[in-house]
Amino acid sequence: METIKLSIDKALGCVTRDEVYAYAAKAEESAALLESGKGKGNDFLGWLHLPSSIDETHLSDIEATAESLRSQCEVVVVIGIGGSYLGAKAVIDALSNTFAWMSADKKNPIVLYAGQNIGEDYLYELQEILKNKSFGIINISKSGTTTEPAIAFRLLKKQLENQVGKEAAKKRIVAITDAAKGALRKLATMEGYKTFVIPDNVGGRFSVLTPVGLLPIAVAGFDIRKLVAGAVEMEKLCGDNVPFAQNPAAIYAATRNALYKAGKKTEILANFNPKLHFFAEWWKQLYGESEGKDHLGIFPAAVDFTTDLHSMGQWIQEGERTIFETVLSVMNMQHEVVIPSDEENLDGLNFLAGKRVDQVNKMAELGTQIAHVDGGVPNIKIEIPTITEYCLGQLIYFFEKACGISGYLLGVNPFDQPGVEAYKKNMFALLDKPGYEAESKAIKAKL
Repeated sequence: METIKLSIDKALGCVTRDEVYAYAAKAEESAALLESGKGKGNDFLGWLHLPSSIDETHLSDIEATAESLRSQCEVVVVIGIGGSYLGAKAVIDALSNTFAWMSADKKNPIVLYAGQNIGEDYLYELQEILKNKSFGIINISKSGTTTEPAIAFRLLKKQLENQVGKEAAKKRIVAITDAAKGALRKLATMEGYKTFVIPDNVGGRFSVLTPVGLLPIAVAGFDIRKLVAGAVEMEKLCGDNVPFAQNPAAIYAATRNALYKAGKKTEILANFNPKLHFFAEWWKQLYGESEGKDHLGIFPAAVDFTTDLHSMGQWIQEGERTIFETVLSVMNMQHEVVIPSDEENLDGLNFLAGKRVDQVNKMAELGTQIAHVDGGVPNIKIEIPTITEYCLGQLIYFFEKACGISGYLLGVNPFDQPGVEAYKKNMFALLDKPGYEAESKAIKAKL
């Protein structure tokens, strides 16, 4: 099987290999600390050996539930926010035909998303498109009370019940939630929904290989067994018994921290394949929520090349030199498109006639790397053999393991997110939520 590959060679103009390898002992200590379960955030280490612990019964249950939804629904709406939808969307978008929604031959349900925003027009338009559609719902929430998904579920549950009747609706709703407590668990028990458990020891941004990600991915028609197999392979390659020099997750974590120490405060995840746009969105949450604490942490940003070379390219090339790039480079395409010759040649492109589009894209990638490195932007490169379930499973686990090591190298707890609560307290106070009377009075006085 093919394996993703990491190269830090083009990052070594800003920092030396010795400076990266100076982190080797600490990186191995961080990996050992993760393994021991004695580090910060040790209540949330369930992802660490999750791939290798997934059994046949669990996968079969997810596949059977997915098939039930697939057989009943033209559309399945995944309700969740943050890690409760980003991982699934990252994988589904990467593997899907970009224009499948326009095809008359729909082999798989269309997967849509709700609860990831509080946009009134978004929800109105979603409800309109679902009218007279056969749809189902995957509702993902540990508590069932997170504002954005709770609003979406309240609206869509009522709509589904109105369209097909309450009893039929129950068969089209799946709840992925806490094992024993919370509003969604209580409702699922009352209504008899099919349920899956979000493990207590797996945080949302690390949950893509739980039913949170696996069920929507299976509903979309993709092979979750291959996804898990890729993650299992990377779990072995990044094991705590693997020496630093052979451990891609440890090397990536060390390189990031060496660059951060050298003044590179922003990491830009760049790709030259539009199918990876939402993979970058998942990565941004993984690293931003894990490392952005105690006034520390690399800021995670993302760009889609070559598109953003015509917008952000100028800043990256000649702006403040506090950035580095991590480039996701896809080696092999799924399809082949050859550029034709044109008799008039008014666009001057006949020199490309007979070449594949991907050849042009690869030269754009190489040319960009040379320009950015020459311009003072260190480049880390991650080669992905091809965009398949197996390779995406590897990439997911690689970034998760590196994130845990990197957070410990930085000295923060990579598994909590206390800052996320600040906006919620203010929002509840402004909305006069019961129990927030003192906060409501204080914030209104401030305004």
